[in-house]
Amino acid sequence: MTERINRILNIIMGSTVGVLLGHGIYVYWDYRTRPGLYEMQSAPWYTSVLVYGLAAACVLILCFIIKLYIRKRGIEKGIS
Repeated sequence: MTERINRILNIIMGSTVGVLLGHGIYVYWDYRTRPGLYEMQSAPWYTSVLVYGLAAACVLILCFIIKLYIRKRGIEKGIS
């Protein structure tokens, strides 16, 4: 059971990083292609990347904490 949860958490963590990278690349490409659209905004062009990064950091930290809890619980029960 713990291996299955660990595998699911790894998939979630990998997907989160992939979404962040994909969004960052797309926003950068869009900024380089159409800079006029971003000049009209009061916020810098990379603001949405920062918001995605903050959300990704929260998800990654939560997954990491869950993985540590599962590992500690497994060690206390004598499961490796």
